Amino acid sequence: MPVIIPATLPATETLTNEQIFVMHEQRAQTQDIRPLKLAIVNLMPTKIVTETQLLRLISNTALQVEVDLIRMASHVSKNVSEEHLTTFYKDFDEIKNNKYDGMIVTGAPVEQMSFQEVNYWDELKLIFDFADKNVFSTLFICWGAQAALYHYYGVPKYPLAEKRFGVFEHEIMKKRPIVRGFDDNFYAPHSRHTEFRAGDVAKVDDLEIIAQSPEAGVYLVASKDGRRIFVSGHCEYDPLTLDSEYRRDISQGKTIAIPKNYYPNDDPSCTPMVRWRGHGNLLFANWLNYYVYQETPFDLASLQEK
Repeated sequence: MPVIIPATLPATETLTNEQIFVMHEQRAQTQDIRPLKLAIVNLMPTKIVTETQLLRLISNTALQVEVDLIRMASHVSKNVSEEHLTTFYKDFDEIKNNKYDGMIVTGAPVEQMSFQEVNYWDELKLIFDFADKNVFSTLFICWGAQAALYHYYGVPKYPLAEKRFGVFEHEIMKKRPIVRGFDDNFYAPHSRHTEFRAGDVAKVDDLEIIAQSPEAGVYLVASKDGRRIFVSGHCEYDPLTLDSEYRRDISQGKTIAIPKNYYPNDDPSCTPMVRWRGHGNLLFANWLNYYVYQETPFDLASLQEK
């Protein structure tokens, strides 16, 4: 089934060329069916790239999904045109009276700052509080997961001695629907300078560690009712995303290690090995199916506060 997006959104052409079923809003409005209503709070500077990555995964299910893209009104984006934001994005004031089946909050390149130093922190807290009352299940990614764990539970983040950068092996710690169909061990990309730790998560009775890595740390955490899912890595990444980050940092004169377990023989001249695509598709499909579609009320007006 399709993901419903504007016909002129840049991701539409990319996904159509990949033979991914997208449906324009005009056609969807003529169908007698209630699609899932999903909000994507896109905090990444490369907005079009992130939109496409997430929409690709969302569309890989048998569910019809209608998407609102959300931006921070209190932050000026430098890597995307104002025309794109005005055309395709909404801010909190425009969605504060809505209800959604699901929400995704992305990462952001602000992890080396304290949460309070981030210029849109107060606005993001409003969205977190909004989600508790108006969203059935929310998926938080990378810095978005760190920010939400801190806001909801007081779980701190810690600086890493060096950037956690590459593709790491993880293992399933608890059998839950979010990892249904996963192999016992699976790979996922990470790209971050900070982490949250298992010991702090374990102190919170409402949280469960679902998957972790001996090398990369905690990967997947969920509230016991499944209405908050936290992912420390980036299973949405394209094959060349880590490569682009590596070459960008090198060109800027930054000290950066070669991403681990990514290039054959750790040779950046080689085509990277992609071994997380199946896991990424399954994680998003499981979230949409088991935590959103099967649980959310048909009438969103009856959605109960978490």
